[in-house]
Amino acid sequence: MATTGLEGGFANAPVQSAQTFRAVLNAMAHPGRIETVSAAQPPLPMDPAAGAMLLTLADHETKIFLAPSVDSDAIRGWLTFHTGAPLVASGAADFAIGHWDELLPIDQYQIGTAAYPDRSVTLVVTQPAITDKGIVICGPGIQSTASLNIPDTALLDFNANRSPLGIDMIMTAGDQLAAVPRSTRLFDREKR
Repeated sequence: MATTGLEGGFANAPVQSAQTFRAVLNAMAHPGRIETVSAAQPPLPMDPAAGAMLLTLADHETKIFLAPSVDSDAIRGWLTFHTGAPLVASGAADFAIGHWDELLPIDQYQIGTAAYPDRSVTLVVTQPAITDKGIVICGPGIQSTASLNIPDTALLDFNANRSPLGIDMIMTAGDQLAAVPRSTRLFDREKR
């Protein structure tokens, strides 16, 4: 756990950012797969997985929204020092981080455009734990189905029939992360 903005970053940035990038890539490519990353120690209450992911993916052009549970002077200073990322309102964010209920409503975020579907937000949802029990999902990267303790089906409902537009979600808990890309669907609805 970092106590100042100068502490808690990567000790070996080239190696640790590559490892974290690979973990995020694997999680996005295989929804429901739980990955472990522990290279960063951001100030509390931000968990190590969220911190490592932001250190890897954010830079001075990456706009970040901090929900109240993670919006502190220590976290603001840490992100600014290590990434240079500007902190913005939710509607302008590339990444929005916080507890699920703080990140609602979903329609306040960018979903991309037909020409640039990649210009959408990624929600970084912090939770107490990530497990392979819960909502059954299907879609690209999933052999048949996978289960994940997604906090709510609202994002899956929101993304349905918007392809290639939509919102990606990365859930973090401690040193673990799992992803629910915009192409992921709720299994019960797909089999109808």
